[in-house]
Amino acid sequence: MVALCAVLGARLLDGADDTVGVWVVRGALPAGQPVTDADLVRREMRFEGQGDADRYVSADDDLPDGATLGRPVGAGEMLPRAALRTAGTGGLTEVPLAMAADAVPSSVRVGSTVDVWVTPRRDTAGATPARPVVRSRLLFDDVAVLAAPGVGTSLGPATTRSVVVGVPPGRPRRLATSIAALAEGDLLLTVQQ
Repeated sequence: MVALCAVLGARLLDGADDTVGVWVVRGALPAGQPVTDADLVRREMRFEGQGDADRYVSADDDLPDGATLGRPVGAGEMLPRAALRTAGTGGLTEVPLAMAADAVPSSVRVGSTVDVWVTPRRDTAGATPARPVVRSRLLFDDVAVLAAPGVGTSLGPATTRSVVVGVPPGRPRRLATSIAALAEGDLLLTVQQ
């Protein structure tokens, strides 16, 4: 009985050291943000298996040169390998959008995840144009806001607003078609909470 307890205790103590060092993000980082060592802190974590550990960037590995985030990463979140983009992996395509200031929700900030819609354009009288535009359509879904400059000046509010979104590689597959559709109507952003 004593020998059995000694063997079990030795195995338990031996397994207690099965931790892996991974990078954890110090503060929230938006998509498109370059990632540096200053943004990260090392944490020792225990995983069920090596496959689970491999999903995160090991603290024993150097970050790739020019690494940026393909999606927002929250404060205290382990840095997922899938979130990293480098020049060789095809980063985000930056798409600038100009729209009416009231078509941008007040909660839009750098790092927000938004959908970009094009709606039928209205003339100044509020009527739809003679040239029919097929109902509203989704151009980009689940894209990150990379830049969202403030609106207005001390002279008064602005009537237009610029927002830059980051479109991941291959989505949408026909980026040129979606960009051309931006001119077909008025743009509207919706924010995912």
